[in-house]
Amino acid sequence: MKRVLIILAIIAAILLVGFFALRSWTKSSSPETIAQFDQDGLSVKVDYCQPYKKGRPIFGGLVPYGKVWRTGANEATVIEFGQNVNVAGKALSAGHYSLWTIPTQNGWTAIFNREVGQWGTNYNEAEDVLRVPVTSQKHSPMAEQFTINFVPQVGGADMLLVWDETEAIVPIRKQ
Repeated sequence: MKRVLIILAIIAAILLVGFFALRSWTKSSSPETIAQFDQDGLSVKVDYCQPYKKGRPIFGGLVPYGKVWRTGANEATVIEFGQNVNVAGKALSAGHYSLWTIPTQNGWTAIFNREVGQWGTNYNEAEDVLRVPVTSQKHSPMAEQFTINFVPQVGGADMLLVWDETEAIVPIRKQ
């Protein structure tokens, strides 16, 4: 019995080391970062990973048009609202959501999903809380690394999703 426990402990240790090594390797290719906005009573925090272009065609290539995208790399992107907000004119309650998008050539759909903590390929449409159309436009200069940032606006901010030559604009306003 003691021998079995030792073998199980060794296997568990190997799996744990392997997990952390894999996590470290994936984070080095697409580092984790946080984008935050906290101004005039609006508090938004986005925890995401930043993939690089690396000479690849991005939208319509690596990220297919018309399909749900994790909006970053690795784990699903998580967005937190400190208060109730309007996103592209639609109400969304304060809380944590995973952020997904559907890029197209003529605009995007931003999706806020109640499930958080999952790997970025485990999307469950049944958990969607809100889907809103948002505008996209050409971005110059070309962005090698995917970034999320905020631009203050009257009553809130625009969240910019920028990668390659594309920029999607998600308007977020206080309720």
